[in-house]
Amino acid sequence: MATQTTAAEQRGFTFLQVAIALQTLAIFFQAVTAGLLLSSSHGEVLHGVGARVMYGASMLYVIAAILAWRPGGRSPRPILYASGFLVLASVQVVLGIAHKPSLHVPLGVLMFGLSVLALGQVLYTRVAQRSGTRS
Repeated sequence: MATQTTAAEQRGFTFLQVAIALQTLAIFFQAVTAGLLLSSSHGEVLHGVGARVMYGASMLYVIAAILAWRPGGRSPRPILYASGFLVLASVQVVLGIAHKPSLHVPLGVLMFGLSVLALGQVLYTRVAQRSGTRS
């Protein structure tokens, strides 16, 4: 049974997609600049700027999840995922400041994987809604 969606729901869902995509790109940028830390004097500056962008993108993801949930009465589960990701981002920042690469690097890899999974889930849900099937 196909369900109708309003323009507001589509906008909110698109904002969620953009927020997760921005977060995923910011984490990927962090991986690139982490490599630059080893080979360039500009690596530390870029990695620091990227950390702030990634943290902001994580906050944006929380806001987008809340806005996507409110209009349509959907499950609040994405808010839990986004909040959990913000906690991981906070831990990541603390580990980076403390210069603990043995924990900072694996957590960064985990965060990138989780962000890619979240993006894939949102994109899959969007495709499923357009085709009229339920996920």
